[in-house]
Amino acid sequence: MNANSCAIILAGGRGTRISHLEPHLPKPLIPAGGRPFIEWVIRHFQGQGVRRFVISLGHLAEVAEAHFRQRPDDELSIGTVREAEPLGTGGGFLFAQQAAGDADPLLLANGDSLVLADLAGAWRLLKDPAVDGVVVGLHVDDAGRYGGLDIDDEGRLLGFREKRPGAGLINAGVYCFRRRLLASFPRQTPLSMECDVFPALLRQGAKLAVHRCAAPFLDIGTPESLAEAEEFLVRHWPRQEIRGAVN
Repeated sequence: MNANSCAIILAGGRGTRISHLEPHLPKPLIPAGGRPFIEWVIRHFQGQGVRRFVISLGHLAEVAEAHFRQRPDDELSIGTVREAEPLGTGGGFLFAQQAAGDADPLLLANGDSLVLADLAGAWRLLKDPAVDGVVVGLHVDDAGRYGGLDIDDEGRLLGFREKRPGAGLINAGVYCFRRRLLASFPRQTPLSMECDVFPALLRQGAKLAVHRCAAPFLDIGTPESLAEAEEFLVRHWPRQEIRGAVN
């Protein structure tokens, strides 16, 4: 992992499907396993070698800002930015990366989903100077609930596809970009990564590699998936960390 990298974590959505459960908290700060959910996201990327973070906030931003101001020092650099209006995933990324200085590459992920993928393969793909960015793709037994990835024989991204039943490779929502690629992002608001950014990049000939892996993942966007968070952490996270958080 490049020491000059930075992770942009998108944490500004309203979370309308679960907002009634914790109306005073932004979705990524809803507790799970004794910690705000976003803290598990940060800890995972810390374990992958990331030390710098920028958190993009929107709904109830002041609550999240207070959390990060009071957060114990663990040698991570964590800054926050606040979107004045909803910018979409691509727009939020472009806005937040301005606070990342000259960091390169830039990692993008969502603060309400935990994808426990080993990113060593993604970092290796970025060692090829011709690769502009990397998309993390997850092999799953049933891709019917998720958007899939189309790739060529060399593992290069060709595009995104609609939900299809059966085994397949799905988009994990985790991306690594070289900073040079940002100049090719469309400039519009709101800006979606899947609907706007990636189609534009592919039309321009950007070389986007896919890091294919199998890994546990959880999105807390529904009451049902939020209820699974505790069990998910117990099953896939070191037990001593969860006990420490709860105690």
